[in-house]
Amino acid sequence: MCYRRYMDTRERLVKAAAELLIEGGKEAVSTRAVASAAGVQAPTLYRLFGDKDGLLDAVAAYGFSDYLATKHAMGASDNPVDDLRRGWELHIGFGLARPAFYLLMYGEPRKREARLEADAMLREIISRIAAVGRLTVPVEQAAQFVHAAGMGVVLSLIATPEPERDLELITFSREQVIRAITTDASPDEPTDIPSRAIALKAALEEDPPLMLSPAERALLAEWLDRVAK
Repeated sequence: MCYRRYMDTRERLVKAAAELLIEGGKEAVSTRAVASAAGVQAPTLYRLFGDKDGLLDAVAAYGFSDYLATKHAMGASDNPVDDLRRGWELHIGFGLARPAFYLLMYGEPRKREARLEADAMLREIISRIAAVGRLTVPVEQAAQFVHAAGMGVVLSLIATPEPERDLELITFSREQVIRAITTDASPDEPTDIPSRAIALKAALEEDPPLMLSPAERALLAEWLDRVAK
C-alpha cells in the first residue's frame, strides 16, 4: 500500500469511526461496523491501527485536534490565573460541544495521547502560577484538582438534559477552584512561606535547571514539599 493510499484509507476509517461514535457512543464503534462504514476489509483496519484501542486513540486525536490547536494558540498572558480561567472555559466548552469525544477521552481509565497532551498544557499553566508565588498547594495536586473539578462539571452537565442545565455552575465552580489553590497576592507582594516553597520547586523544573546534582535536586524537592504542607 503506497503512502498516499495508506493515509487516505486511514483517514476514511478514522472519520467513519468518529461518525459512529457521535451517533451511538463508544459501543457503536466496533471494528466490523467501522470497516463496513469505511468500505474496507477488517484486516486492513488491524494493519493500520493494531487493534480497537489503537483505532480509538486515533479517533480521540481526531476529535481533540481542534481543541488542542486552540489551547496552543491561546498563548500565555502576564496573568497565569486568568490563563487558567480561559483554559477552563475552553475545556468545558469543548466537552459540551462534543460530548462523545469528551467521554472517549475522559470517561475511562485509559489515558489516550491527546489527553496526555491536554494534561501537560494544564500543568504548564499551573506551574506558571506557582512560579509567580500564587499557588498554595503543590503543582501536581493543583493540576489534579483542577482536572477533577472540570471533568466533574462537564460530566454533570452532559448527564443533564440541555434545557435543565444550570450553566452558572461553570463559572461558580471555576472560581471556587481558583480560590482553593491560589492566593490573591500579586508577584510584587510578599507571599507566605508555603507559596514561596511551591514557587521554588516549580523553578527546579524549569529549563535550564538549577546547577544541582540529581541527588541534590531530589533532596531539595523533598524539603520544599515538607515546607509547602
